[in-house]
Amino acid sequence: MSEHVNNYPKLHNAAWPGVVGKGDGGEPPIDLDTMLDLTAAAEVDGVKFDGFDLFLYLPHIDIDAAVKNDDVIKELADKAQARNLEIGTVVAPIWPPTGGGSAMGDADERTRFLGQVRKGCYVGQKLRELGVRPNGNIRIDTGGGVEPWLADPDGNQKIIAETFRQACDIAEEHGETLAAEGEICWGGMHSWKRMLQLLEMVDRPHTLGFQADMAHTLLYLMGYNAPEDAIVPEDFDFSDKEAFDGAYKQLTDALRPWTNDLHIAQNDGSVHGSGSHDKTGRHCTATDPAGKLDITHHAGFWLRENGQLTRKIRHLCWDGCMFPNEVMMNPQTWNDILAAMLAVRDANGWRE
Repeated sequence: MSEHVNNYPKLHNAAWPGVVGKGDGGEPPIDLDTMLDLTAAAEVDGVKFDGFDLFLYLPHIDIDAAVKNDDVIKELADKAQARNLEIGTVVAPIWPPTGGGSAMGDADERTRFLGQVRKGCYVGQKLRELGVRPNGNIRIDTGGGVEPWLADPDGNQKIIAETFRQACDIAEEHGETLAAEGEICWGGMHSWKRMLQLLEMVDRPHTLGFQADMAHTLLYLMGYNAPEDAIVPEDFDFSDKEAFDGAYKQLTDALRPWTNDLHIAQNDGSVHGSGSHDKTGRHCTATDPAGKLDITHHAGFWLRENGQLTRKIRHLCWDGCMFPNEVMMNPQTWNDILAAMLAVRDANGWRE
């Protein structure tokens, strides 16, 4: 058995791959209990997952029932504690199909967006008070696509920034922080330059941070939905380690100061969508030979500054969003993922 000294950042799995991209013509969802059982069963060298991150929507949780009855939240905490798991970042269901609206939409849409942020913050606060959620943020995005954003880039970016500032007010009321997950499919957050611009426009660095997903941000390098912001050329050779690291450093140096949440993930340089989810950075398994990332090495670009650990991010989450159900129901999948995350912590973690 190998010795793993570091115990921070904590290692989490995501529960939402059982929901996101499922249904709506895709594969059926995987229920929350099954996702938690798979997470709790994974083990590498005697080390297990410390917790999970959660999507606050059906079929995993009824957020409207949760804000009306704290017993629903207590039941969720009990599910975690029964499996010796913590809860980390929770995803507010801010999209129109889940009761929200676009952050750049009309007044009614923005009101619905903020209403879902408020519900997410309430649930997150209660879980923290119950002692099951020591780390994590409330995850958001703009809830609108790139095409409508392009109709008025400057005007829409200003509206999003104002909506996000109001979301920050709500988060602060609940003692919470927000993490905006940059993906190529979300208007105003679809490129690294636009993401950075938005964070600077909101200018609430203690309340709103960037959720970096290693699969999605690889597509930032390529400028998939914003070729004008590409860092590498279309025919880039990812096997050129020096060039790849130089490009990745440019990306992470820009966004790391804002980063308060990190998804460990693998990507093969392609996009993928299923069910009702738009195409975004494809999440590959930890051992996929087509993966472009050296997961341990490139995670360090987010977790270190000038070679020194920042210690800002206290938990890491693996995002296996839109994995096929057959892959997710295989216990070896999660052992491989835990091994990859453990390697990241061994190389870029610390002990408390």
